[in-house]
Amino acid sequence: MSEKLLMKGNEVIAEAAIRAGCKHYFGYPITPQTEIAHYMAKKMPEINGTFVQAESEVAAINMVYGAAAAGARVLTSSSSPGISLKQEGISYIAGAELPAVIVNIVRCGPGLGGILPAQCDYFQAVKGGGHGDYKMVVLAPSSVQELYELTVKAFNISDRYRILTMIMGDGMLGQMMEAVEFKDEEEIYHDDKKWATTGTKMQRESNDITSIYIQPEVLERHNMKLQAKYRQIEQEEVLVETYNCENADIIVTAYGTIARIIKNVIKSAEKEGIKVGLIRPISLWPFPAAAFLQYAGTPKAFLSVELSAGQMVEDVRLAVNGKCPVHFYGRMGGMVPSQKEILNKIREILK
Repeated sequence: MSEKLLMKGNEVIAEAAIRAGCKHYFGYPITPQTEIAHYMAKKMPEINGTFVQAESEVAAINMVYGAAAAGARVLTSSSSPGISLKQEGISYIAGAELPAVIVNIVRCGPGLGGILPAQCDYFQAVKGGGHGDYKMVVLAPSSVQELYELTVKAFNISDRYRILTMIMGDGMLGQMMEAVEFKDEEEIYHDDKKWATTGTKMQRESNDITSIYIQPEVLERHNMKLQAKYRQIEQEEVLVETYNCENADIIVTAYGTIARIIKNVIKSAEKEGIKVGLIRPISLWPFPAAAFLQYAGTPKAFLSVELSAGQMVEDVRLAVNGKCPVHFYGRMGGMVPSQKEILNKIREILK
């Protein structure tokens, strides 16, 4: 049996986190994700959990560090400028190999920007917005149902690899309401977390969690260990949807809510005899480079459609590796491209 409810995207993230075993939330309100905090403020006391509205985003991310170090499943959420403030703590969490989940419901930028849909935080998320050679897993849902499923998955990935995992959406996805089918019971990855700082009870040596290693040889070994873990994740945790790509005249790539628009563009193009394929990265990191390489010899061109000035398109070009032209179409400032705009761009490329 399962339960189907009509819910707002942000609230679904919070509910999914609870179902995944999260009992600790630390955050600071900022639109367009504040409903996550509202939901957690209501629900955490009901399950004997912890909700703290911190004094700042900086404080919130360091509270996440503390809870994760104690072995708890922990969530924080924010939106673009707030995520920027968390970057130092994110780097510390990555360096200390702590599992946690962070949500970024992206708003327009740069600067304070606006609360309308945007995807302009791609570089920050997948290239490492903080300092150091670190990575975090970045998942990009395209529906409210996926917000639920990928939030649960994010907690499991974080615990399996002791890594920070980000759910990255936009204002449309966070605010829209759709029917969500919840499972009666979630598949939860269980880790004994013997590394956690839970107190020794005088029965074992103390656990030390840190990201500071003074001796360069030791720090290099630690970094090499992290890099080996990242290579493992690149092999095991890639998520991608490919659609209509065989014999495609052009393959469009998009993630999040924009990919939904592309599926309607595909239908319109078919009426004109144009076969359009779609590659939708679901994991932005690890990036599904193999999917692009697989189809690099198929279309006349690739087209990356984004709510940005062009960010993911750089990874598409790297993946295609010169085997096919890669074009870009983007809107910014909260403007969302119409099906007609995208179809016109496709016609232009195929002339």
